[in-house]
Amino acid sequence: MTRVDCRQLAPRITDLAGNHARSVRAITDAVSAGADVVVLPELATSGYVFASEDEARGTAITTEHPIFRDWQQAAGHAIVVGGFCERAGNALYNSAAVLDRSGLLAVYRKTHLWGNEKAFFTPGHEPPPVIPTRAGRIGVLICYDLEFPEMTRALALQGAELIVAPVNWPLVDRPLGEHPPEVVIAMAAARTNRVPIACCDRTGTERGQEWTEGSCVIDESGWVRVEAGDAASASTDLDLTRARTKRIGEHNDVFADRRPEFYRTVADKTRPAQR
Repeated sequence: MTRVDCRQLAPRITDLAGNHARSVRAITDAVSAGADVVVLPELATSGYVFASEDEARGTAITTEHPIFRDWQQAAGHAIVVGGFCERAGNALYNSAAVLDRSGLLAVYRKTHLWGNEKAFFTPGHEPPPVIPTRAGRIGVLICYDLEFPEMTRALALQGAELIVAPVNWPLVDRPLGEHPPEVVIAMAAARTNRVPIACCDRTGTERGQEWTEGSCVIDESGWVRVEAGDAASASTDLDLTRARTKRIGEHNDVFADRRPEFYRTVADKTRPAQR
């Protein structure tokens, strides 16, 4: 079994030193609680609601920043995935680092930018990775990426046994008793691909923006195994080997039953709408 722990915290806008300390403490606490995979929120190093590009640039870091050395030291036996504001050359990216005690394993740059992110960040130019780790094959997305079913399907087809997503989900109204809409999307993606998904949201209020506090871990059948709510963590044990089979019952397999010849137009961005 693999213990997946989404550590829900409240980064403070532009407080690089404070966010550094909060993130290291979160990783340390998760590892002490037995986590094999630790997920931190989107832009955990910087906060989210930037007032200007200069403000975003002032808190951006490279992959050489000491925070990653400290995440690495805190990781112990675990895999850590955390969001950060990345500076690479003159560009800024909304990125996620994947690392363990041996060092940085991968960096994914968010490809689908939400709202005002487009004023500060450059969209990533590379597809999301699937990283072989001691915990299993981990695929990485960031927040709004989850709303594109092609992204989760692509990771599943590459053999992902777990998809993790650092997120910042703005709070929206929803009917009493319903899951947040972003969780519903993740549940559907997990079920249709037969792969578990772990989403790590943030908490707190930032410049008037409230957050969903929707951190959750969803199993390969699409059921929410644990939600954080206003707690610090959503943690549960998963059997990641269950993602290796795509069979449902005696007669169906969610991959073998696909008909890709009918799906090509879905990916054709230039195809005009039919009237």
